[in-house]
This record gives sequence, structure tokens and C-alpha cells, in this order.
Amino acid sequence: MPNSHPTQRLTTAQAVVKFLAAQQVERDGETRPFFGGAVGIFGHGNVAGVGQALLQYRKDFRLYQARNEQGMVHIATGYAKAKNRLGALACSTSIGPGATNMITGAATATVNRLPVLCLPSDIFASRRTGPVLQQLESSFSWDYSASDAFKAVSKYWDRINRPDQLPTALLEAMRTLTSPADTGAVTISLPQDVQAEAWDYPSALFRERTWHVARARADRAALRRAAQLISGAKRPVIIAGGGVIYSAATDELATFASTTGIPVGVTQAGKASLPYDHPQMVNALGASGSVFANALANAADVIIGIGTRYTDFTTASNTMFTNPDVHFVNINVTEMDALKESGTALVGDARETLVELGELLGGFSVDSAYRAEVEQAADSWRTEVDRIIEVQNAPTLSQAEAIGLVNAVAGDKHLVVNAAGSMPGDLHRLWRPSDPKAYDLEYGNSCMGYEIGGALGGKMADPDRDVFCFIGDGTFLLSSQEIMTAVQEGLKLTVLLVDNYGYGSIAALSETRGSQGFACRFNHRGEDGQYSDDRVGIDLAANAASYGATVLKAETADELRSALSEATGIENTVVIYIKVDAKGRFGGSGAWWDVPVSEVSELESTQQARKEYEEQVINQRLYL
Repeated sequence: MPNSHPTQRLTTAQAVVKFLAAQQVERDGETRPFFGGAVGIFGHGNVAGVGQALLQYRKDFRLYQARNEQGMVHIATGYAKAKNRLGALACSTSIGPGATNMITGAATATVNRLPVLCLPSDIFASRRTGPVLQQLESSFSWDYSASDAFKAVSKYWDRINRPDQLPTALLEAMRTLTSPADTGAVTISLPQDVQAEAWDYPSALFRERTWHVARARADRAALRRAAQLISGAKRPVIIAGGGVIYSAATDELATFASTTGIPVGVTQAGKASLPYDHPQMVNALGASGSVFANALANAADVIIGIGTRYTDFTTASNTMFTNPDVHFVNINVTEMDALKESGTALVGDARETLVELGELLGGFSVDSAYRAEVEQAADSWRTEVDRIIEVQNAPTLSQAEAIGLVNAVAGDKHLVVNAAGSMPGDLHRLWRPSDPKAYDLEYGNSCMGYEIGGALGGKMADPDRDVFCFIGDGTFLLSSQEIMTAVQEGLKLTVLLVDNYGYGSIAALSETRGSQGFACRFNHRGEDGQYSDDRVGIDLAANAASYGATVLKAETADELRSALSEATGIENTVVIYIKVDAKGRFGGSGAWWDVPVSEVSELESTQQARKEYEEQVINQRLYL
């Protein structure tokens, strides 16, 4: 019997774009378009397929150019984070290297549980032309290509070898992208010949479709068990992760912490979960945290993890929670994370679970002595932050001073972005966010190169925010080209290009692990064939200017204040080049991080580091 439903004859690529433009997302009664458009770089694999479709539908689905395929996925990741996972961008590339350049960005999105749609082009499904330009040939299967490399970093992966396969793939992609538990990078690989092939698609595929993001409730019996554990605790501690922010549970967390008196330490992703001046906000916790938060975690008898993955930085490589009788209660939409550390698992939405848990706890509060201890710890850390960022008027600014000066002018609606090097630790401890969406430290993958792309994605998602991007000289040399995209789109970023003469963070780590900072600074090779102390001269400011940005320079506190003031009146993207003290640090967190040291070595520095490592690694434990 013939199918009487209306159809539209479209190419596969046209069907993809038309479908994406019609997708809506709803949570808490608010409906909005899910896709903010596409980011693309055209090559022979997509220029005549997806490229033609984006041209055809350019008024309904905006295309942003990018300079690098990895950078485009970082843009999409920053966009999704700023949208609280309720919005996404699609990323289109050619085949071969254009496609594989996206893999690092896809991994970053998936590690951080952020929705990104990757549309790499692929080899010919028909095989009539092969091997085509940039095809990776396999001796065991003609169905194997470079696009298969995305499988390890995608939450959903598919290849469209026939146009009629597309509808089911698109629907499954949207299910994954809008799922609080399953979201991450989604890859739909599009062979370049199939992109241009037409089929009679059901018109219903292109209707406006709303994906409802549910707030899952935790099991009632598990809630009662958790309430019993918490009500019996003497020294409980909350670890707030990114899940608090993504579920918009910050007000509920503030109420819960105030009512119970339980201190809140924050991960990088959860940094802005609680206002900086909240009495129970003991701030950064873990290997990049504060001694005050970590001391409370050391002695805690119950840890309440909310929306955290318990990475090694948060747990100090499982040496943080030293109370032999410590128990864990974990609130998370993902079962895998909720069950970590053998915790009592509350698999559900953070906002709803906090409300229900609070109701079961009734009027529970920690005793007055512990509440006072917590509030003193929070106040002491705020005092310590003021001390660390206070300008000393030394010949060269410290990184902490520079951060403090920028934070002072950031305003009531800002976004600070960073990802790798020594700045994440400093920002985790020192930055004071204006609101829950003011802080984007990509530390799940700690991906060098995320900084400018992520900042641009955040600006695309919320153009009214003042976006500040901190990037080190090492990362700038790796990936800075999306500055040009910001200039092209007229989306202003204020980029703080901090020069500490190389890979400063890894140099410090190398020294503490007995490797003497080897090959971590940008020095010339000497006559003896080894790296010398002679710095390689490079004009990073001129490099930034070549992208079309306005470049300012600062070496002192007064010069940085002046540059920041001048930048506020400039509509173009501004890069402020700052030289800082390469050795300037302000003390540690009191927590350990497991980076193994060579067991045998001819170097005395390595031998000593190994001895220190063995003294620390014995403190690791499994929470069973």
C-alpha cells in the first residue's frame, strides 16, 4: 500500500539543516530554539553538500566561520556551557584532517558532559571514486574511515550511508544532546556523495519539535537513607560540582547550606554554585583548592557530592577524605557518578533532590561549634584572597595580582574563561564570580586551546556579558586564531595574554617531580646541543594584532588598570599583553596530586622526588 503522508524531496545535507533549524528545547516551562546555528570550515568533502544546504537556509540557520576545526568545537562547547546545556551548535568539516581535527574538541565536550553536534564529512559511500583525496584506507574493511576515530569520544555516533537512514539518526542525536544524563559530543558522519543525494523525506520530520528536559526525581528509599546518614553526621561537607549550575540549583543549594550549616567546597565546574560571600562558602576544594576547605574535607564524616564526577583534582587523588569512617551521599543525574566512592546514590536532578532531601531532614543543622568553625574558615579564606591579590608594586606583576586587578573591573555580569596551565588553580582559588554563569574553567579535559574558542562561544550565547579570557603564552602559541573569528563577528572579547616565558605550570610540576623543568621554557639550543638559558624572542602582541584585535600592553599594576579602563571603551576585541613573574606563586592547597615519578633514575633530583612520592602515595585509599 503506497505511503500517503506528505514528503519533501531534499538532499541529505538539506534535510539535516532543515531539521536542526526546527528543534526546540523546554525546561521549567521555558521554550527556546536548541541550535544557535553552525560553525564550519569548508573543504571538498562538505562545500557542495552541507555548504550548499547552509547557503540555501542561511536566513533560518546562521553559519559562523572558524579558523581551526578543534577551535570550532571549543566554540560550541563554550556556547553549550553558557546555555546551561539547553542550547548547542553544529560543527561541519570536510573529510580527513578536517574531520580528525575535531576529535580533541569532541573529547572535551564529552568529558565535560556538554552537548555538541559534530558533522564530519566522510569518504564516498558508493566507493566508485575511491580512494578519494584525504581518504584513510584500511586493508581489512572498506567501511572503515577516519570518522570512526570519533567513536571513542562521542556519546552517540552514526554514519549515514543512505539518505533514508537519516531520520532515525537525527532523532537519536537529539535524544542524546538533550539528555541531562547522556549528553556530550554527538557525531553524525556524512559521506560526501550521500550529502548531495536526494530522497523524499517525510514532511513531519521537519515540523517544529520540542524536546522536554525532565527533572528526574531520586528514589524515595534512597533519599531516606541519605537523610539518615546526614542527620547523624557531626562534620558533613558538601562538594558542589557543575551539576548544581546546569540544573539551576544554586538558590536551592544556598538555602540548604544556610539551613543546615554544612560548608560548601566547590570544584572548577561548580565554582559559581554559591555566592562568594555566603557564610558556608569555603570556596575551592581539592588539589587546586584552599587549605581551609581541604582541612574541613580531611575531617569530614559525610561528604555530600552534588553534580560532581569526583576527579583526581577534587579528591586529591583519593587522599583528601582521611576520616576512616567517612561516608558519601552523591546527587547526580548520571548513575555512574552517583555511585562513585561507594556512595549512597541519589540519581536525580540536583535542584529537585536538594529540595526533597531538605524536607526529609526537617530542621536539621550541624551544632553551633561546627557552624562557627565553618563560617570562620570561609571568612579566613576571603581574607587570604584579599592578601594574595593585593598589589605589592614589585618590578613585575604576579599572576595573582593580575587576576585580582581584572576581577575588580569585571562588573556585575561577566564571564571569565580559561582551561590549562597555572591559571586554573589561581582562578579556582581567587576569582569572585558575579553569578552562576560567570565562570568557565574547562578543567574536565584541561584542554590547551579551549580558552579563546570557549570564550567566543560564551559570548555568542550571551552577547550582553563582558567576557574575559585568560590565556598563557604557551597556549596562545598553540591555538589563538579564533580571535579573528571574534573580530569578524563583531563579538568583543577582552583577552588577557599572560606571558610567563613558557609552560610555567608544567615547569613547576616537572621540578617537583625531579625532572628539573626540562624543556618547559622557550629557550634557544646552545652550542653544546642542549637547551640554554637564552630565551627565544617572539612578539606575541604583534601576533595578536595580526588577527585584527586591538592590542594593549601592561607590565605594572598601574599600566594594567589603565589598559583595562581603555579596553572598556573599545568595541573591538582587545588583547592585553601582560608579562608576569615566571616564578611568582602564593602557596599550595595542602592537597596532593598523583603524578608518578620514575622508580629508578641516575638523577639525584628524581631519586629525591621518588622518595617524596612514595611517602604520599601510601595515603591513597579506596572508599569501599
